[in-house]
Amino acid sequence: MVKEIMRDPVFLGVSSEEATQEDMQTVTDLLDTLKANSDRCVGMAANMIGVRKTILAALIGGKYKVMINPQMIGHSADFTEEEEGCLSLTGTRKAKRYRMITVEYLDMEFKKKRSTFRGFDAQIVQHEMDHFRGVLI
Repeated sequence: MVKEIMRDPVFLGVSSEEATQEDMQTVTDLLDTLKANSDRCVGMAANMIGVRKTILAALIGGKYKVMINPQMIGHSADFTEEEEGCLSLTGTRKAKRYRMITVEYLDMEFKKKRSTFRGFDAQIVQHEMDHFRGVLI
């Protein structure tokens, strides 16, 4: 179900909790909401739909990807500084992002996965993972 976008900075500033298999409705809602906003958004964290769980959905390489409880386990030494926007905020802000990251996460079947992301895909994943810690751009 498509959910309303959370814009309350106090709510968004609180850290998220680890997701469990009981949070699969949130996964579905997050994907539905991301797809409904695909004209202006490439990634979302669960707190952006009012659920403080460590779940993200993103358009990576032209396909929708869900990551449950992702953890960055490695990154490049170099970074980039880019202008970023967020559906939960007005305007854009500068953010420093690693050019390459490696992330371990659970997929939609709760199977452990590991992926490496570069460039814009790495930027998207880092932005959404910041939401888990209550960090806004």
